[in-house]
Amino acid sequence: MDDADLFQAARFPTPTRPLLGLTVLVVEDSRFASDAMRLLCQRSGARIRRADSLRSAERHLQVYRPSVIIVDLGLPDGDGLSLIRTLDRSVPRISVILGSSGDDLAGDSCSQAGADGFLPKPVHSLSAFQELILSCLPSDRQPMGPRSINSETIRPDPMAYKDDLAHVADLLGDGTEDRPLDYVVQFLTGIARSAADMPLVAASEALSISRMQGRGSRSDVARISGLLQERLTDSIAIGSTTQRWI
Repeated sequence: MDDADLFQAARFPTPTRPLLGLTVLVVEDSRFASDAMRLLCQRSGARIRRADSLRSAERHLQVYRPSVIIVDLGLPDGDGLSLIRTLDRSVPRISVILGSSGDDLAGDSCSQAGADGFLPKPVHSLSAFQELILSCLPSDRQPMGPRSINSETIRPDPMAYKDDLAHVADLLGDGTEDRPLDYVVQFLTGIARSAADMPLVAASEALSISRMQGRGSRSDVARISGLLQERLTDSIAIGSTTQRWI
């Protein structure tokens, strides 16, 4: 079933909602980043589906083919680049394949894997999101007529950030080591940057450096655990705004 064609038959893009008729599959493990994508798609007119792992994405793709897929590179069960390579070789091919990461230098890797474009995190600009997708669409799927430039920025739900932090705390509480700890580092660094939580960014980057240098990481993990507990117990502050941590 081609989900994009079914949806496109009933809806057409407009200047203010240029992605009407498109279905976006977001392969993203962060609830905070997923909520940002939800708002971007909602404001643009696109329908969104979410998969939180490679396995979940594969199950989705067995049932329908979206118009656009946005693949986070750091997923709990593997590298998003492997999925991008598979999608690029698939016939029929999804119209737009995008890679996404908090690492600004990951764009070249996405391009080499076969992605049509790269979406750096955090994504707050509605116009930048829309223009990237529209620029990758085939000419027969481009909306006709002039488009308005939307200067709106989106603000994902701070409680989704709290959910992500609770997930990291659970992983650290399980005595995560080696490869899973590397996943925790990249996941935490990405969500902390998206939330402008600079103390947590600094702590996660310090842990990453310790691991790259082969030093013990117990003190860095303890520091992160303390910061997580501060944020998880301070529910009023997190519920109101993440800007408190700047």
